[in-house]
Amino acid sequence: MEKTKKTKTKKSESDVVSHKGSEGWVYTERVKDHFFHPRNFLTTDMEGKIKYNALGMVGSAACGDMMKIWLLIDEKTEKIKDAKWQTFGCASAIASTSMLSVMLLEKGGMKIEDALKLKPQDIMERLGGLPNRKIHCSVLGDKALQSAVNDFFRRTKQNDRIKVEGAKVIDKVLNVTDHDIEEAVLEGADTFEKLQKKTKIGTGDPNCIPEAEQLLRFYKEKYFGIG
Repeated sequence: MEKTKKTKTKKSESDVVSHKGSEGWVYTERVKDHFFHPRNFLTTDMEGKIKYNALGMVGSAACGDMMKIWLLIDEKTEKIKDAKWQTFGCASAIASTSMLSVMLLEKGGMKIEDALKLKPQDIMERLGGLPNRKIHCSVLGDKALQSAVNDFFRRTKQNDRIKVEGAKVIDKVLNVTDHDIEEAVLEGADTFEKLQKKTKIGTGDPNCIPEAEQLLRFYKEKYFGIG
């Protein structure tokens, strides 16, 4: 667990700096609340005892962060009636997924088509922000949610609605993929110069630079709300 740092600034509800502020590792009170008191967390003793018709998982406990989400979706209305989750991750990953589960169940349950429109920055806004270096942790829940919804579509034989994100090679000389660009943006590459420094994209195949710049803008908008 990361330790919070004391700051000299005046404390408020958001006494922890978000990605729009400094590089501090301190957390908002809301983040700390969801970390120490996670909502809808599935304890090991409850496994096998809950009703669900959608299960999603991303990552690997052996390699680092891992996330599993169980959903109970009304097949007629496609509203999410229950959401449970487990994770091997840091405070940011736990708080982000806890908040995501709350958002999914608000007002009688969110429809899956609306749930899939949620962006990581929507979750971060509800949490009052996350430290820059931990923004990538909020993506786990987003990807696990898509995985769970895909599982629901398979179970209900709606295969045409399944969305699978496969890596696309952008720089065919250096084999730099769109996933590599996504990870670089999540790690702080907010300019093409920074992106190129992290991935070397375009140095092997200069013709791919326009597409790489387009993806850079896309991921900045997706995760940070800026183009």
